Amino acid sequence: MAFIDTIAPNAAHGDVRAMYQRQQDRYGYVPNYAKAFCHRPELMALWAALQAGIRRRVDARRFELVTFVAANARKNSGCTLAHGTLLAQHVSTHAVCAIAEHDLERSTLSQAEAAMVHFARKVALDASSVTAGDVQALAQHGFSDAEIFDIAAVVAARAFFTTLLDGVGVEPDNRFADMDESMRRALTVGRPIDYRPLEVMADAAG
Repeated sequence: MAFIDTIAPNAAHGDVRAMYQRQQDRYGYVPNYAKAFCHRPELMALWAALQAGIRRRVDARRFELVTFVAANARKNSGCTLAHGTLLAQHVSTHAVCAIAEHDLERSTLSQAEAAMVHFARKVALDASSVTAGDVQALAQHGFSDAEIFDIAAVVAARAFFTTLLDGVGVEPDNRFADMDESMRRALTVGRPIDYRPLEVMADAAG
């Protein structure tokens, strides 16, 4: 669901249908966020290219941790739920919830990762408040200038995506309905889950 009208999957044609198909091939249905891009499907391709470019230089654990922290700080439920699920492949679900609740002492993260989380959250909330000392703190934990740039880039990209989706009222899909209830509650930090049935294009390939 969103505040703007979107094109239903089975009514889509041309570039919109092709964009929906790519999303369905990946997830098995057409996500709410993809429907919001129906008015500018070319931007979805640009977003995917940006993500791929950023991820190329960042290992999976770091990418998911920073993305999760950024989404959580921006209070976007969809990305917090999605990347919390992915982060749980690298840390415990207990740690994911602790990070979401800003309790790093319970998170089992290393000191370097905790410093990275602090920096990522600060960039997400107010990048103009970042100081040279914040960057130096990361350097003291062994992060190179290039790695610090990458962390900021992951946050900045997620800020674009979450701001756009929340700005037009996109709600998370109900694929998160089966998540453990305590985790689901901890990660639903903004808009509520849309419990309508997931939409699938009837004549999709496969």
